[in-house]
Amino acid sequence: MRGVLAATVVVYVVLMFAVSLWARRRIDSEEDYLVAGRRLPLALAWPTLFATWFGAGTLLTAAEEVREHGLRAAAMDPLGAGVCLLLAGIFLAGPLWRMNLLTLADFYRKRFGPVAETVAALIMVPTFLGWIAAQFVALAGVLELFFGLDPMVGIALVALVGTGYTLIGGMWSVTLTDAIQVVLVIVGLVALVVDVGQQLGGGELAAGVNRVLAETPPDKLLIVPKERLSDFLPWLAALSAGALGNLPGQDLTQRMFAAKSAATARNACLVAGVVYLVVGVLPVFLALSADALGAAPGGSILPALAEAHLHPVVAVLFVVAVMSAVLSTIDSAILAPSGVLAQNLLSRVSKTPVLRLNQYAVVAVALVSLALAYAGESAYTLLESAYELGLAGLLVPLAVGLYSRRGRQRSGVVSMLAGTGVWTVHLVLGWDTLLQPWLSQVGLHLPIGLASAGLGLVAYFGTVTFAPQPAAPRSLSVTGAA
Repeated sequence: MRGVLAATVVVYVVLMFAVSLWARRRIDSEEDYLVAGRRLPLALAWPTLFATWFGAGTLLTAAEEVREHGLRAAAMDPLGAGVCLLLAGIFLAGPLWRMNLLTLADFYRKRFGPVAETVAALIMVPTFLGWIAAQFVALAGVLELFFGLDPMVGIALVALVGTGYTLIGGMWSVTLTDAIQVVLVIVGLVALVVDVGQQLGGGELAAGVNRVLAETPPDKLLIVPKERLSDFLPWLAALSAGALGNLPGQDLTQRMFAAKSAATARNACLVAGVVYLVVGVLPVFLALSADALGAAPGGSILPALAEAHLHPVVAVLFVVAVMSAVLSTIDSAILAPSGVLAQNLLSRVSKTPVLRLNQYAVVAVALVSLALAYAGESAYTLLESAYELGLAGLLVPLAVGLYSRRGRQRSGVVSMLAGTGVWTVHLVLGWDTLLQPWLSQVGLHLPIGLASAGLGLVAYFGTVTFAPQPAAPRSLSVTGAA
């Protein structure tokens, strides 16, 4: 099996680079590189939205958490991520697309001014570095499991492949390879679910599903923990981080901007959200079935199931599917912060052509993430938690600024700094909830991400109330943008 798998992986990687080299012919400007010339049809727009987050977090980390803690562990991913895509389609995609943006930081400049653009960009870029590093490490772990490859070598190879084809073709490369990868992911997951279900059900998939549900402890089948407030609030924190914290994300909005029309951007988010929630059920089922199969605890449960229980041909398909999912997340996560870094920060101080700056930024983001991966789990998990920065510091000025004309530069900047500052202080002090040493003593365990966003909202309207500013231009309100 190992020889067949190795040959399949090589063919797969060669195919990804071939697609990227073909895509490179479509790139003449930074608009082509960052948002595919705003030409993506629905058939390409929704797969790249789906692939943005459906990677190691869903297939590896979330699956392991679900096995250990039950369905409540799916709050952030896949439940939160799927809901986020639906919310983005309903509330953000159309208005933002009509503003003709290249990066989300451009919105903060148009709505709140250049200082807000800089602050937003400085918040956005670090939120991806730990996430990228975690993807490098996760896929290197899969390579170690199936090939016995040294993780140090595996991390470098994963970084080289993921960065390489992203660098070559930008958003066109990412989009086209994502479309291929999504098909592989879905086919691989379905194949594994059918195989596992039939094994557990004596040849009948439905019987296998029923067996898993019957043998899973009832408390593990609870999606929403309602017994105690101390259980519900952490679940709410995870859900809100996934559903709301990702809304002001460059990786998400970049794909909206790449759609060929506002309607396409909206529909792509809605289709991707529905598919994410449906396909997300598959790794959750596999995680719950692990105990029934007698799989050993610990490690990456889905690859372990594939290796131990699948026919070699199906196992090869599944491993390639996992690689596809993680690489599609890596390319999205690299391109997003590099675009903000180049367009909204470096272009102000450099005379280098902006398209070239974007390519340099891709390499820089990848190298920093690679260094974090080599620094060890304690380094990259610290920054990986920065996904909450979007919720804490960027969501309020995005939502209020898009749907209200109240507030200008001071409101946007103060809101971002207040939310980010409160969140950062709690991170440094190691507090998981708002004012943990004091409020926890009276039974209040307020999620720090939501609490920081709430304080950012107070700061936003506080500046409007106590330090009135001119209203935003009508053309930047949601009605004007529509």
